[in-house]
Amino acid sequence: MAERITPREQDFSQWYLDIIQHAKLADQAPVRGCLVLRPNGYALWEVVQNELNQKFKETGHRNAYFPLFIPESFLNLEKDHVEGFAPQCAVVTHGGGKKLEEALIVRPTSETIINSMYSKWVKSYRDLPVLINQWANVCRWEMRTRPFLRTMEFLWQEGHTCHETEDDARKETLRMLDIYLSFLRDVFAIPVIPGRKTESEKFAGAEETFCVEAMMQDKKALQAATSHYFGQRFAKVFDIKFQDRNSQVQYVYQTSWGISWRILGALIMTHSDDQGLVLPPKAAPTQVVIVPILQKNKDNSAVLEVSQRLKDELSKQFSVILDDRIEHSPGYKFNEYELTGVPLRIEIGPRDLANNLCVLARRDGLKTQVLLDQVGAETGRQLDGLQKDLYAKAYDRLKSHTYVENDYSVFKEKIEAQGGFYQLHWCESRKCEDAVKEETKATIRCIPFAQIREAGRCIVCSSESKGRVVFAKNY
Repeated sequence: MAERITPREQDFSQWYLDIIQHAKLADQAPVRGCLVLRPNGYALWEVVQNELNQKFKETGHRNAYFPLFIPESFLNLEKDHVEGFAPQCAVVTHGGGKKLEEALIVRPTSETIINSMYSKWVKSYRDLPVLINQWANVCRWEMRTRPFLRTMEFLWQEGHTCHETEDDARKETLRMLDIYLSFLRDVFAIPVIPGRKTESEKFAGAEETFCVEAMMQDKKALQAATSHYFGQRFAKVFDIKFQDRNSQVQYVYQTSWGISWRILGALIMTHSDDQGLVLPPKAAPTQVVIVPILQKNKDNSAVLEVSQRLKDELSKQFSVILDDRIEHSPGYKFNEYELTGVPLRIEIGPRDLANNLCVLARRDGLKTQVLLDQVGAETGRQLDGLQKDLYAKAYDRLKSHTYVENDYSVFKEKIEAQGGFYQLHWCESRKCEDAVKEETKATIRCIPFAQIREAGRCIVCSSESKGRVVFAKNY
């Protein structure tokens, strides 16, 4: 099976597409730029939903749903917002065989339709905070598409909140960013750099945008999640006002935050290898597969009985399947589960059973013989070890390929030759930011929270700089 996967070093883009195809995560739809999310892929999205839903609800948020169609006039109300999204909008002009009186936008994001409702719901400080999240699909008319990373339709969640004070809203913005950071670190085993976007890179209509940036195996950056502070911009446009505790009428302060299925692309490109998908145990829909070594035309009852007993025991703590198909060889099954990324495989055959043993094989290749009565405890240790090792490997990649550079010529040579993240001085001008993008295709991924604050000279124009920002090529 693994021979069908193009090696990463040969063609990283094709390797990525091969993993998606052969791990049965998604397939191309008949509509250009759209994906069919197969059960294996949707199971990963359910992990995202389940983990984040729990975190959202623990912090007081509730799920709701808003319409797919947005009146064109709504999008035109906020200047920066419409300018940011107009080129990507799909517009419905006809319905029921007739031309519509007003065109409808297929939502590229839901700020406008949601805020139109908030203006009806919020009247008093007693109605605040409004803490609502939506799981939905959105449409952005992308010209160049790539599965999970850029598609015309994609799945995501978008939180939209209203608050009494600026301080409350700013705290919410950073609290939600921290939830994404902990999810990526603790579940997907992806280390990230949190920070603030520049003015040119922030969300259309936001006062400030914060993000977490991850490094893929090809040393490119991927924006894994964002959280936006809107201030009162949308509140003033949509007249979201409330009577405060002093009986004065005020506009609410707002936030928005989201993560999309591009995080599945990040998961693939952070951990997978040339044998197939690699999943951290906490991100895996199936954590353990038990493969009994069955022999055709022989009595396999003893092996099957022990295998079933192991499944029953392990299922109390882990997500487990038992593959007792006789029509496929053990080798076929081993390849299948390597390809689809199951973190731990348990092998048990007649010889193992005779010695009261089985074999635990981690997806990263580590194998251990274990006594049958110790399988439960050892399974937990192996899964914990794999989770930590995958994070450590990704963290080492991020650390070892993040460079501090002062010479523009050297930076241009290095980013072209080896990629990576570069901490460079920048004078905070759009002109220099655009110059780097035009000459190298690298953008400022973020101004890190842990910024190197030091006096220096802009990498482009040599003007004064107060600190370094992260430049990288990105998806």
